[in-house]
Amino acid sequence: MRLFSRENQELNADTRRVYALYEIAHTMVDFAAAICFTIGSVLFFWKSTETPAIWLFTFGSIFFLVKPSLRLSREIHLWRIGQLDDLASRLRS
Repeated sequence: MRLFSRENQELNADTRRVYALYEIAHTMVDFAAAICFTIGSVLFFWKSTETPAIWLFTFGSIFFLVKPSLRLSREIHLWRIGQLDDLASRLRS
């Protein structure tokens, strides 16, 4: 079983559920980053709100860092489920 293989997400009900939960988290992080950058961009119109704008851009950047971390975590999670399934099938044999 390889990482980032489409087959991993379709192995069983557990893998489909895990994949869906990670996709929801990934989408929420996308929205959070977009909101931070949009509000931060508007705040840059006024000198008095420049510092909060900088912080929002920083948080938006952190959210963009979280996105690939979620993907890698999801793939490792799916891979581990597949490894457990392989082990269980060997024990039954």
